[in-house]
Amino acid sequence: MKIFISVSMLCFTMLFYGQTQISGTVTNFKKQPIVGANVYLEGTYDGGTTNENGTFLFSTSETGTQTLVVSFLSYETYTMVGDISFMKNIAITLKDDVNTLDSVVLSAGTFSAGDNSKVNVLKPLDVVTTASALGDFVGALQTLPGTTTVAEDGRLFVRGGNANETQIFIDGIRVFTPYTPTTNNAPTRGRYSPFLFDGITFSTGGYSAEYGQALSSVLLLNTIDEPDQEKTDIGIMSVGATLGNTQKWEKSSVSVNASYINLAPYNAIFPNRNNFIKPFETASGEAVYRRKTNNGLFKLYGAFDTSSFELTQEDINLPDGQYIKLNNNNFYLNGSYSGKINDTWSMQTGFSFTNAKNKLNFGDRAIRDTETSVHSKLKFKNRISNRLKLYFGAEYFKTDFKEEYNDDFIDNIQYGFKNNIAAAFAEADIFISKNLAFKTGLRAEYSELFSNFTLLPRATMAYKISDKSQLSLAYGDFYQNPDSNVLKFHQDFEPANAKHYILNYQYNADKKIFRAEAYYKDYNSLAKFDGVFPSFDSNFSSTGSGFARGIDFFWRDSKSIKNLDYWLSYSFLDTKRNDGNFPELAQPNFANTHNFSAVTKYWIDDWRSQVGFSYAHASGRTYTNPNRPGFLNEKTKSFNSLSVNWAYLISPQKILYASVNNVLGFKNINGYQYANTPDMNGNFNRRALRPALDQFFFVGFFWTISEDKTSNQLDNL
Repeated sequence: MKIFISVSMLCFTMLFYGQTQISGTVTNFKKQPIVGANVYLEGTYDGGTTNENGTFLFSTSETGTQTLVVSFLSYETYTMVGDISFMKNIAITLKDDVNTLDSVVLSAGTFSAGDNSKVNVLKPLDVVTTASALGDFVGALQTLPGTTTVAEDGRLFVRGGNANETQIFIDGIRVFTPYTPTTNNAPTRGRYSPFLFDGITFSTGGYSAEYGQALSSVLLLNTIDEPDQEKTDIGIMSVGATLGNTQKWEKSSVSVNASYINLAPYNAIFPNRNNFIKPFETASGEAVYRRKTNNGLFKLYGAFDTSSFELTQEDINLPDGQYIKLNNNNFYLNGSYSGKINDTWSMQTGFSFTNAKNKLNFGDRAIRDTETSVHSKLKFKNRISNRLKLYFGAEYFKTDFKEEYNDDFIDNIQYGFKNNIAAAFAEADIFISKNLAFKTGLRAEYSELFSNFTLLPRATMAYKISDKSQLSLAYGDFYQNPDSNVLKFHQDFEPANAKHYILNYQYNADKKIFRAEAYYKDYNSLAKFDGVFPSFDSNFSSTGSGFARGIDFFWRDSKSIKNLDYWLSYSFLDTKRNDGNFPELAQPNFANTHNFSAVTKYWIDDWRSQVGFSYAHASGRTYTNPNRPGFLNEKTKSFNSLSVNWAYLISPQKILYASVNNVLGFKNINGYQYANTPDMNGNFNRRALRPALDQFFFVGFFWTISEDKTSNQLDNL
């Protein structure tokens, strides 16, 4: 027994003296102690936690070189590799984790919607539940500040730029023909179904060096990576029908969507100044195939649509009206792959192919055009650390535009252009701390058509001034080739240039968002021509210029009132341009000085319904009155529109939906058409130009058939 006790004491003494004590103090960069941090030796059970003074002490029997790990929520994990014998009284400073939700966000000029965004100004669901949007993502974005109300057009006009200055991308790849064709004073719509997308980023300026050939704005649409369930969606509407289906397998899935729209019922209920011989009709189909790989995701997206109409449009200079007939076929294919190469490197690559054909008869004139375009891109990302991320890549654009013209005097004139652009870009995200971050980049472009090389610097800085608010600054240099309306007649141009300067303030807390953003844009080398429209006889140049400056405000509150979600936006715009056929610097007729919108959505439990309204107000737009001296010398009256919607949940998978645009029937005027010759008193008579779809009533029944019987159709709609 004595021998056993002696041996046990000897072993205990040897074990005690074989232990090494590890100690130190853990603080933040302000030298404040961090309480409760985990401290341990990697690959062992030896460790401890810091006390109220930030100190730690534990023993280990390990020897030699080991890795000490210190971790705590909202801080970057600290590692130290060294000999155990030197790990005594060490001072450790933890750095803020710049990837936490409360860290600074590089968001100047950008509105985001999606699960991967830290700050969601809009949600993808807002596209189809905003009364005035009518299921079009462009319509929903027009309720945001920075956009201009051009009701008869329907495209995105951003901060003094025309619609061609905004480019749209799907999964990072360019869409060359994003809108359906239409006639005068009838707004167009985006071609693509919002049900296939789960992320939207709308940049009104200062966007990444990754994107080019856009003077004013880029809209990024991301298709759904992984559908939540197999389902079939059926929609029956007052003007058509939709049908969608999603199938899932272990590593792949496919979603298809088809729709048919015919405005004959609408034209019968709401007559307008267009005498439709054949009402607007469109049929479209889309499909997305997804395939998971070991390290990434492959997606293939395809869309085809065909549209047509035939009408006689009222014209003050033509007693019998202006005859217009249009047929359009559009095919778009988009393939993309994104994946990890290793722990720090990842890559994205993709391509798109567009083939668009238009057949237009305008009186006795017949115009046939075909656009074939290709975009390919390769992008790499290197996450050197949480504080430094590098992006670089290259892309190539190829466009072949051909047009054929015939009338009673001219037979089969063919013309067009080929526009090929090569570009490379590099960019870095630099996080100094969770409160201060920078994005800096450089883009280089070479235009084969103009034999022109440009360098485009971009930079953004964001500083968090409190837990809930931040300030941002952004600068960007942007170039864009003239559009096909002038390039098809003349190719000796310089790329148009716009410089952006942006100051942004953002407050984000508890389902409330406030944004204020001031900006200035400086335009140079804009395309100019003489005559009413560009033609072979026009004199062309790149001497146009202009500016746009203003301030935007946005407020969204989803918390203060139970079941109520609303947002308000206001934009002030001061802009003048001397481009196109302008004789002088003037406010263009697509720009409103003041734009205001209000959107509300309210859920009523007892009615199992969501009701909402959207109100839009815009100050008058310029037009030229030939009865007075001057150019763009008068303004129309203000634009006003109140739209309402109602969604009734019949069952978790069935919904009845109705909406009315411009429910109060405001007589909005887009401008005036004047007679070519004066009357007996020497005055030029005029007629008001009003939107052809100034008031629109929409009713639909939507039914989702899926294995999940509790699926809420209102969430899908």
